[in-house]
Amino acid sequence: MLDWTNPATAALNEIRTAPLVRFSVLALSSIFFLVDPFAAIPSFLAITQSVDPARRKRMARKAALTCFIVLTSFALAGQLIFRMFGITLPAFEIAGGLILLLIGLDMLEAKRSPTQEAYGDTEEGAAKEDAGIVPLGIPMLAGPGAISSVMVLVGQAPSLWRWEMGAVLGSIAITCVVSYLVLAGAGRVRAVLGETGIRILVRIMGLLLVALAMQFFVNGLTDLGVISRP
Repeated sequence: MLDWTNPATAALNEIRTAPLVRFSVLALSSIFFLVDPFAAIPSFLAITQSVDPARRKRMARKAALTCFIVLTSFALAGQLIFRMFGITLPAFEIAGGLILLLIGLDMLEAKRSPTQEAYGDTEEGAAKEDAGIVPLGIPMLAGPGAISSVMVLVGQAPSLWRWEMGAVLGSIAITCVVSYLVLAGAGRVRAVLGETGIRILVRIMGLLLVALAMQFFVNGLTDLGVISRP
């Protein structure tokens, strides 16, 4: 009997299993879930409640640009940092996995992790003339979790000139553009999603982030030889 396969289905399966696609999806999802601009909407609106819409957009743009500069800097310097401090990728995968796990567990409760937003950050930001860089850009968007995730991903790239690095940088750029759009239209986004919708979205991201954290943790243990490869 002749085994016939739909060419379109076969092509789609090949795309899904391609290393570039799998790594790119991993990079984009892990970075975006950790930056999580939707969870930052309440704090952003509280900080910018007394400013006009044009200035609110400028602060959103500055926050997104700060996030891009910080994450890109760590992406480009990741390999150097590993060599400088003698840190191995498996060790950083385990440490990064633990950080991501803690953040993900907080997100499952629909609340911001203290690594992203410490107590008093919102009030301090509201009192500032311009809070676009601190605390909005860092640590609310580019926090320790996002930085750790970027460095773990970069550690899997053999060099700066490989496609893995391009996938990480592209994921950072997409995440920062979406973050700007979400924050610049924070009022409309909250009106559309509502507080309940935002909480549900944050919980879903938290669940996926916990799964990513465990994958990083398992990868680290596997690379150390504690767990045998399948």
